[in-house]
Amino acid sequence: MVHSTSTAAARFGRSASAPRHRVELLRAAEDLERVTAAPARDPAWLTQVARRLAALRSALTEHIVATEGSDGLYAELLGYAPRLNRGVAGLVAEHGALLVAVDALARQVHRPHVSPEIIRDAGEELLADLALHRQRGADLIYEAYATDIGGET
Repeated sequence: MVHSTSTAAARFGRSASAPRHRVELLRAAEDLERVTAAPARDPAWLTQVARRLAALRSALTEHIVATEGSDGLYAELLGYAPRLNRGVAGLVAEHGALLVAVDALARQVHRPHVSPEIIRDAGEELLADLALHRQRGADLIYEAYATDIGGET
């Protein structure tokens, strides 16, 4: 049985805060993408990249707080659909990997004489990983609330 989106939203108790964090994370990623695509000849380019990267780390940290923990989105998700434990564990592991990637890129930005290509390549990889993470999260939520296989509640 497939539930309508409004029924899924009604079951999704954190529907007000979780999408806000997703939007903030997306906005921070878009800002980083925009600044890394700007001309690197501008003397402020590395400073702007560092600022956008710090904003992304902050948004990612807020996302982790909103999703992990005893009252986070993932706990709610598992309360409704325990069969998704493996998927949730994968998303949690990705959080750690994403933070490591953000921190590694931040270190690169602060290296003397770093080439813009290195920053752009690492930034593109980070943003691709983040986009995949966001999609896997959306897929997991859809699987939990839009598909009813029965017998779990």
